[in-house]
Amino acid sequence: MAGAWYLAAAGHEVTVVDRRAEPGLETSFANGGQISASHAEPWAKPEIVPKILRWLGREDAPLLFRPRLDWAQWRWGLGFLRESLPGRFEKNVKTLAGLAVYSRECLRSLRNRTGIRYDELARGILHFCTSERDFEALAHHADAMKGAGIERELKSAAECVAIEPALAHSLSPVVGGVFLRDDESGDARKFTLALAERARAKGVRFDLGRNVEAIEAEAGRVAGVRAGGERLRADAYVVSLGSYSPLLLNPLGIRIPVYPLKGYSITLPLEGDAARSAPTVSLTDEAHKIVLSRLGDRLRAAGTAELTGYDTRINAVRCDALLARVRHLFPALAKVEPSDRWAGLRPATPDNVPVIGRTRLANLFLNTGHGTLGWTLACGSGHLLADLVSGRRPDIEFRFHA
Repeated sequence: MAGAWYLAAAGHEVTVVDRRAEPGLETSFANGGQISASHAEPWAKPEIVPKILRWLGREDAPLLFRPRLDWAQWRWGLGFLRESLPGRFEKNVKTLAGLAVYSRECLRSLRNRTGIRYDELARGILHFCTSERDFEALAHHADAMKGAGIERELKSAAECVAIEPALAHSLSPVVGGVFLRDDESGDARKFTLALAERARAKGVRFDLGRNVEAIEAEAGRVAGVRAGGERLRADAYVVSLGSYSPLLLNPLGIRIPVYPLKGYSITLPLEGDAARSAPTVSLTDEAHKIVLSRLGDRLRAAGTAELTGYDTRINAVRCDALLARVRHLFPALAKVEPSDRWAGLRPATPDNVPVIGRTRLANLFLNTGHGTLGWTLACGSGHLLADLVSGRRPDIEFRFHA
């Protein structure tokens, strides 16, 4: 949706073809809500490998690999291990950090210009630890990131509780954390729907409920796309289908390192005492790799990653693990039942760097593979895409590896 908006703003006539009945019904529907520009990091890092070994066999593990007879899954897994090697993590962080900060500024500019509202909170994000080992690792990492120009405020236990008083009642006391003062949170689906309304006002056409079946290429260009039995034509085409992008590109011989990384979320309605007891600052629980965001009168808890192909069924064990951790951290919410349990497919690359740019087909562009950072990188990616399609030099340097 961000890509469509910025393309329209650049003067292009834009048509969005979507198999769903309205925008925002896939991975934007109920994600964690964080715009974590100051912590835009890939999962692949040296310390993750021993953790994965400890998590093997645990149904509630933060990262769960379900082996399948699927070469794409194994290729992605091997790529993930390669990107976890020392040196590669730091390179990927620098690439992501530049795009993430740029994207956050694009979002703020868009918000100021349009007045768009989406339960946004600009109160920062607090990464907190309930174990000394995690805190030491977080502190070491924060110090190392200074070399990349990324400042993170180290906070004591008391300072963490001062930032988010709701943590004072956690059954596992907070021992410290890192505060990212400039980061934000908000409801990605509300944003997507509101942006779609404004895009329509700019002349963007929506062709909804239509499945794109194939891209037809001739003489090094896209001649059209087949959708719902009809051939659609344009001057340029953008594949922005999240985890499903490789399925449309593979028949063209275009390989991208994107594979679905299934994530889960629960949403708790907040009323009365629960509303007063719930956190109001967006949080990341380092121990369980869970993010929590206050979205108006709701609390969203999201996390875990499951390599299980294109299966979107909800695993009750994983949702129950999210709920148990929320109740452990905030006992006052013990009787609040989730209004929604959800699972979505993050379009992940092994290094978490998205695939943005041209392909070998002259008029085919990609904007996909944002993994866990789709909400964080959306506006910056859309702006870069519009620059590339328009033949303009992008505002920032970025490794376009399409």
